[in-house]
Amino acid sequence: MSSVTVRVPAKVNVQLSVGPLRDDGYHDLVNVFHAVSVFDEVIAKESESISVRVEGESADLVPVDNGNLAIQAARALAKHAGRTYGVELVIRKAIPVAGGMAGGSADAAGTLVACNELWGLGLPREDLMEIAADLGSDVPFSLLGGTAVGTGRGEQLAELPTGGRFHWVFAIADGGLSTARVYAECDRLRAALEEVVAWPQASDALLAALKAGDARALGPELANDLQPAALMLRASLARTLEAGRELGALGAIVSGSGPTCAFLAADEGQARELAVALVGAGVCRTAVPAYGPVAGASIV
Repeated sequence: MSSVTVRVPAKVNVQLSVGPLRDDGYHDLVNVFHAVSVFDEVIAKESESISVRVEGESADLVPVDNGNLAIQAARALAKHAGRTYGVELVIRKAIPVAGGMAGGSADAAGTLVACNELWGLGLPREDLMEIAADLGSDVPFSLLGGTAVGTGRGEQLAELPTGGRFHWVFAIADGGLSTARVYAECDRLRAALEEVVAWPQASDALLAALKAGDARALGPELANDLQPAALMLRASLARTLEAGRELGALGAIVSGSGPTCAFLAADEGQARELAVALVGAGVCRTAVPAYGPVAGASIV
């Protein structure tokens, strides 16, 4: 096999609860992930060395050196296999870069699946999940897909039953936000307010709405503890969220660390209409309708 193509989805956090800052610099999280139909493609081709080339949406913003998470994933997999391998990776971007939808993590997950196949390793998904957890908190979910609750740093996953398809619109902003910067701002705001940070817990009402496939019940339960920090760093997002609510979204939330804003719609038709209206309102660069849940990284 000389080439393998993997399709891997973006995610939205329907609940992101951030616990107190730990001694190791991380936070304990309750992170309810939901994979959505915005996809990157990772193509792995035979090569003597490991390299990456990026095409598509905001490709110029993605590093192609050792800072690229896909490069790190390929090297980690080769190390796990105990051999020297090469691969030429081509990443076709549709997931926003630094947009709070786990695009880099998705590409790392796609690389693990593609290289496992290209190199004929035959590793089970459980092994890939272990390697993924070492690469970053969101990478295991990009492998798993569907809907799941993550605990610890977010990498300890339990699949969640979802009773139907949910329809979304993602309002994509100009530029990105650094996840590390947003977490730091979250810590700063909490310290300034002398906030007592509770241990994170999954919302029973949110889990029930997911299980029932009830978008109208899910909308009011969307929650993101990083949202105040993202709004402090990018004040224009408040107007984007408000516009979506005024236009009839069932729920509105900053996705992860932002700046992408996610809007829950009643059905596919409303999602299409909402995407057009958000762009027309001038509150985002573009808006993309999508649905979830979808499968994780998969060979196509």
